[in-house]
Amino acid sequence: MSDQEHKNTAYHLAKSIQYQEDSVVSKTLVNKPTGTVTLFAFGEGQGLSEHTAPYDAQVLVLDGQAEVSIDGEWFAVKEGETIQLPAGHPHAVKASAAFKMLLIMIKA
Repeated sequence: MSDQEHKNTAYHLAKSIQYQEDSVVSKTLVNKPTGTVTLFAFGEGQGLSEHTAPYDAQVLVLDGQAEVSIDGEWFAVKEGETIQLPAGHPHAVKASAAFKMLLIMIKA
């Protein structure tokens, strides 16, 4: 199913992105001035290095498990769980096993 077809159809988020070994794959689902919604698939051991963002973001784990660092404190998250990344606070993500997440960033 193409991205265009997803716009008017219910679909399974975790099945709409595939893992690639030793890689981070991303697919932007919504890109608006008010925010973004991005789907990610992380190979085991892959991650996003520590950074800050000017906006709040919400991570929803769709498959697998990961560790998320916020202000240097690490949190274990797994399928079905969510964690908020506050604006202006350093955070990082590391896949302790292959995992998929939905990242929702609110800009306004």
